[in-house]
Amino acid sequence: MPAPTDLLVNPFRERLKKPGAPLGTWLMSGAASTAEAMGRAGFDWLVLDLEHVPVDDRDAIGILQAMAGTNAMPVTRLAANDPVLFKRALDMGAQTVMVPFVDSAEDARRAVSYAKYPPEGVRGFAAVHRASGYGTAKDYGKRANDSVFTMIQLETPKAVAALEEIAAVPGVDALFLGPGDLSANMGFIGNVAAPEVQAVIADVAARCRKVGIPCGIVGPTPEMVSSFVAQGYSFVAVASDMGMMMRQATAFIQALQPSLAKGFESSVY
Repeated sequence: MPAPTDLLVNPFRERLKKPGAPLGTWLMSGAASTAEAMGRAGFDWLVLDLEHVPVDDRDAIGILQAMAGTNAMPVTRLAANDPVLFKRALDMGAQTVMVPFVDSAEDARRAVSYAKYPPEGVRGFAAVHRASGYGTAKDYGKRANDSVFTMIQLETPKAVAALEEIAAVPGVDALFLGPGDLSANMGFIGNVAAPEVQAVIADVAARCRKVGIPCGIVGPTPEMVSSFVAQGYSFVAVASDMGMMMRQATAFIQALQPSLAKGFESSVY
């Protein structure tokens, strides 16, 4: 966790002001040690996924604490666009939140309202929690609204069609195209590489540049992610901790199969 004087500066927002596309990955293991390792590996940002990973609040705060000891910035994906989930995540110290399945400007307005204290929003107030440095950031309540970075996910054709309206909602800081759910909703489940899906991905990048809003995306391979950067995506993620572990484990097993099958000659009786 940053020192109390830095609690109200959003590091993700500050990083986007600098040249280059920050690189992240997804945390699917739900383990604090893995989050810490990925942060030490050199990723710029890491997604604490509360939508698809079975972590409770205690797990989540431990993962955030583990990341705080690294240079990686946490991005917390909520399970739903819900005021209680916003409140709990933000109180735990999640400054940058990713909101799934936002299909309209009205959905986006609700998300922004959940992320802000009154009068700008409806976030419930508590004085002592991790986000306020357990009460050591005395002006937290007055400045917290500016420290939260709200990232809206586009995961359906309907959301993509409403991109400009969603981007225009005050308080929406960035968009994030979810290619997995997008491909599924387009009828190409599990096939992000489908030409039809790739065409939408390129179109979203161009439209985001036109309206001047940062937009991120995740891809399964370095090659595909490099193509997203070339298209103009502002920040990118590659695979996940579990995906990388399984891919490397599979590669090791396949490389050893010939030796294992042959075995040591003297072991055959």
